[in-house]
Amino acid sequence: MKYKSNLITILLLFVISNTFAQKVNILSTDKLKNFVKEFNASDDEAVVNFVPNAQSFEWLSQNIPIFECPDSVIQKVYYYRWWALRKHLKQTPDGFIFTEFITKVNHAGKHNAVSSALGHHIYEGRWLRNQQYINEYISFWLDVDPKHTVQRFHGFSSWIDDAVYNRYLVNLDKAFIEKNLLTLDADYRKWEVEKQLPNQLFYQFDVKDAMEESISGGRKEKNIRPTINSYMYGNAKALVEMAKLVQNDTLAQKYDVKTMELRKLTIDNLWDEKASFFKVKLEKTKGFSDAREAIGLIPWYFNLPEDKANIAKAWNQLIDTTGFKAPWGLTTAERRHPLFRTHGSGHGCEWDGPLWPYATTQTLKGLSNLLTNYKNHGAMNAQVFYDELHKYANSHQMNGKLYLGEYQDEKNGEWLKGDNPRSKFYNHSSFADLIINDLVGLKPRADNILEIKPLIPEKQWDWFCLDNVFYHGKNLTILWDKTGKKYGKGKGFIVFVDGKQIAKAKKLKQLEGSL
Repeated sequence: MKYKSNLITILLLFVISNTFAQKVNILSTDKLKNFVKEFNASDDEAVVNFVPNAQSFEWLSQNIPIFECPDSVIQKVYYYRWWALRKHLKQTPDGFIFTEFITKVNHAGKHNAVSSALGHHIYEGRWLRNQQYINEYISFWLDVDPKHTVQRFHGFSSWIDDAVYNRYLVNLDKAFIEKNLLTLDADYRKWEVEKQLPNQLFYQFDVKDAMEESISGGRKEKNIRPTINSYMYGNAKALVEMAKLVQNDTLAQKYDVKTMELRKLTIDNLWDEKASFFKVKLEKTKGFSDAREAIGLIPWYFNLPEDKANIAKAWNQLIDTTGFKAPWGLTTAERRHPLFRTHGSGHGCEWDGPLWPYATTQTLKGLSNLLTNYKNHGAMNAQVFYDELHKYANSHQMNGKLYLGEYQDEKNGEWLKGDNPRSKFYNHSSFADLIINDLVGLKPRADNILEIKPLIPEKQWDWFCLDNVFYHGKNLTILWDKTGKKYGKGKGFIVFVDGKQIAKAKKLKQLEGSL
């Protein structure tokens, strides 16, 4: 009876969401259906939340953008990640939430909720057609968690304001911003009380960045880290835009000042010119850590760094095998460092070098921003982005079967916790958002200009299609058909809105159209 009730709820929510968009799709859901059948068949379904496997195809077909491409690995993992995310959707007396761990963990809060990957969850979930799930999940952290005796939200650093605003750019739900803006403002001020130093920069323990046992960090040292300072910059910048949206000029001006100040402070204090990298500033020595770590690339996630050639050089570490480049993906610390992989990986959660999907997501998003928003790219190009995204997709395996866990050996892809039940389907990163927002390049905006900046290298694909994208209350289709024979809609790079062509180019390049 519970499953039947869930299905009725799913169908009702789907009907409501579809009253806002005309669906004129090019792709069928046949591939999705076949993949889901395969995923279900290989799963023992030890934990069942709101949408059981038996209803997963219906829920996914009603909620997610449909995608196909010639890269079979990226194609399959795209649907696998949506299928896995659905497993974490949990209906509680406090509304819907998304869990991080599929099983109960001791450090979680009410309903097994953990806030460390909240930003990733919102970025991923912004592409769901039914936004009730993310609405209630955000409200859980802003409204429900503060009422608890032991609050968990600030147990981990967060870029919630940035994520909330970037979600708004997809759905234009101004009422949600109006409802939550002052709460977000109060939350930012709480972070200032808890973690801001007299020099106005923010400190954090590496474990509270969800990055424990790092080379540069510590559980007690008040080190100034590129993580939290980038997050707070991104949050302040988002609060400026949200305040402008609701015409709160006082709030907008306040955060505009904070944004400028924090950006300058971060660049002036955390950029190590000698190492050409953003680094941790240590509390004990007042100097830089001697390690380059993936967290030094997080500033680009929020477009914080200056557009200068000497600063863009930081990204050259991605193609250096003594830097972050490894056979199985991008490491969390430079491989040349003497403390690389020395913290006993596999026994706890170590960020001294192993691959973490959490960090890979942040790094790829930062690289995407560098390539699309900056003029100085260093040695980076679309091919580097694509190759690392493909590696990331390929890393979703264990013993030849699809798998998503916590962290991996950089040389052979071994999941360092093995097939630990708590690590299975680990919801600590994003993937579909990287396909939609970065690889295909749909760049959400507040106005009626539709902007696409693809990062698919020239000659990499002859075709692809991203369909059923719910954007600004409309149904979007983005396709590339080199010969015009794959989809029968003509040659080139084409965008449709509610079935009507609004933009077209002969080559796979930046494209704009009007909604």
